[in-house]
Amino acid sequence: MRTTVGIIGAGPAGLLLARLLHNAGIDSVVLESRDRSYVEHRQRAGILEQGTVDVLRAAGAGERMDREGLRHDGIELRFAKQRHRVDFPGLTGGRSVMVYAQTEVCKDLIALQLKEGGPLLFEAEALEVEGAESGRPRVRFRHEGREDVLECEYVAGCDGFWGVARKAFPAGLSRVFERTYPYAWLGILADVAPSHDELVYARHDRGFALLSMRSPSVSRLYLQVPAGTDAEAWRDEEIWDELERRFETDDDWRLERGPITQKSVTPMRSYVHEPMRHGRLFLAGDAAHIVPPTGAKGLNLAVGDVVTLARALAHEKETGSPELLETYSTTCLRRIWQAERFSYDMTTLLHTSPEDTPFDARLQLARLGRIASSRAAETDLAEAYTGFPLDV
Repeated sequence: MRTTVGIIGAGPAGLLLARLLHNAGIDSVVLESRDRSYVEHRQRAGILEQGTVDVLRAAGAGERMDREGLRHDGIELRFAKQRHRVDFPGLTGGRSVMVYAQTEVCKDLIALQLKEGGPLLFEAEALEVEGAESGRPRVRFRHEGREDVLECEYVAGCDGFWGVARKAFPAGLSRVFERTYPYAWLGILADVAPSHDELVYARHDRGFALLSMRSPSVSRLYLQVPAGTDAEAWRDEEIWDELERRFETDDDWRLERGPITQKSVTPMRSYVHEPMRHGRLFLAGDAAHIVPPTGAKGLNLAVGDVVTLARALAHEKETGSPELLETYSTTCLRRIWQAERFSYDMTTLLHTSPEDTPFDARLQLARLGRIASSRAAETDLAEAYTGFPLDV
């Protein structure tokens, strides 16, 4: 099998890259180790930056998002029982975010790929990337019980942290930067209307809490818990009681309860692999970087990567110049490190840590008070949350 771009992984990064390449007249083949149902139902991110929304619309994948997604023009910060709303459009010149789950993005892109794009092979496990430094790299994969080879001009590793693409980088070339946090998120889905019409980020002495949503009738909520927590160790009533404590305010706001349909624990870590390019192999998304979910940046960073890569491949096709491909890693990493910085700042601003002292707690409150009282500080948060420019 031969193609111009071999794409490993049919998450949002790989699927969007395939769509962007299709629109640019560049052929590709997507290899995905899981089956279609798994890809379309794995719960991940749900907040789309303004730039991500714009890219999906321009790619022809925004119709259902615009119909069913929930535009949000701000978030609420809670601390010391006080509430402060951050107005995104007013602080950023009109930008907002969209609540639209990654599962739905994948469904939309899969439908487009199967209807209009190149081959998309489910249950096709990539085994190894060979010849990344040559003019014809190859991806060995297993599909329908037999091994095969995909010959490419370029390979895009969109196969996540545990995938094979990053393993093709020579050990002497790779540099890793990471931090592991001593806490995690216990997340729930509940069949109850959201208790607020925008996301609520709560800092509490007992730990962080987040009120989010998947639809007007389904709430998504999170509690900070110790790393390694077993989700099933928490009874439903205990979860609601703890959420109520952490979201408490001085006014008459109430948290609505409902049946919990799903529980999971999300570990918290920061990770960056440099560089993101080795010869004709390019990493994108979680294969190259991970952020704690506090800043809602994971999916959006993946979109930034593949937009940059698609532009570089289209430029090479149109001009014969590999210049943008050669600077792909540098271009992406500028944006990635800003997102890592913001995600770290949001995480340390809102979470308690086992080694925190009363001094640390006071600093958190002072930082939150600064955001609530300074338009400059509030603008910095709003600009970062709604998204860094895709061409930075």
